[in-house]
Amino acid sequence: MGRGVSCDRLIVGILSLMVLLAGQAYAGDTDDKKLGDSEPKELLDCRYGQAYGKTDGETVGEAFPSDDLFRPLLADPKQPQFFANWRSTRSRTDRTTSNIGSVAIGENFGFYTRRDGCNGWQISLLTGVFAQFDLDEKNAQLVNTDFNVGIPITWRSGNWSARLRYYHQSSHIGDEFVGANPGFKSITFILEEVDAILSYDYRWLRVYGGGGYLVHREPATFDRGKVQWGFEARAPSMRTRILVPFLDRLVVTPVLSADFKSIQAHEWIIDTNVLGGFEWSRTGSLRRFRIMAHYFHGFNPYGLFAINQKIESIGLGAYFMF
Repeated sequence: MGRGVSCDRLIVGILSLMVLLAGQAYAGDTDDKKLGDSEPKELLDCRYGQAYGKTDGETVGEAFPSDDLFRPLLADPKQPQFFANWRSTRSRTDRTTSNIGSVAIGENFGFYTRRDGCNGWQISLLTGVFAQFDLDEKNAQLVNTDFNVGIPITWRSGNWSARLRYYHQSSHIGDEFVGANPGFKSITFILEEVDAILSYDYRWLRVYGGGGYLVHREPATFDRGKVQWGFEARAPSMRTRILVPFLDRLVVTPVLSADFKSIQAHEWIIDTNVLGGFEWSRTGSLRRFRIMAHYFHGFNPYGLFAINQKIESIGLGAYFMF
């Protein structure tokens, strides 16, 4: 009974957030019409390849840019972003199953960029909070929370882009989880890593690869190396036919992405995360909304469980980019 109620609460929460965003999109649409603009201007967003090759021959500096030169890694489980999802998770370590609600809040805040069109560099602040809840328990008890903060330096030249990042992660097991599992031993888990990713965009496909090195970790027995690679595929965008004419400026894009990680602490076993679904955006806005199905196979990417818990999960979630 508790499991069903918890799942219902998560689904209702996701649907409510969808309705809220749809209302904001409609409000923005009516405001545009009041200004007398028949068609909104298309913003230059250097993350999504609208005009990578366009330059005006002048390199300019700008504080607090609204976009970035490197597109966030869509299928990376630890990419700071806003999402809420449900996951049916099977622990391959102790052969148990559970329904997990996962919520994240995070964003990349640009401090300064110097670029010619979309070619140049940028320095930003990146923060994120990742929390997991056991929906099978009463009141959906908090299992774990990860806090991330980092400084990324990003670069782009045409279809090539890169990110060099230093970040800190601290993980905290939920008190309710510890109380319900007296045999669980909670220890300090802190990671500080320098990583680099190189990415290339070719028409509808993006491929990327890179690696990282832990400059500090607790416990010290957690090995340092990491290799990461993946791809993102985006089908041609199309106008949505839903609720026309109220949402006639929305476009929908089918997307498919996979991220692969292999870390030294797990003897280089590959962790696989696959996302597939649809992305909605609006002409003249940087906001994007995605409904994505998810499949994960590998070591749990969150908290202390990343040390030795192998899992497999499927799920569905809503993702938001502001």
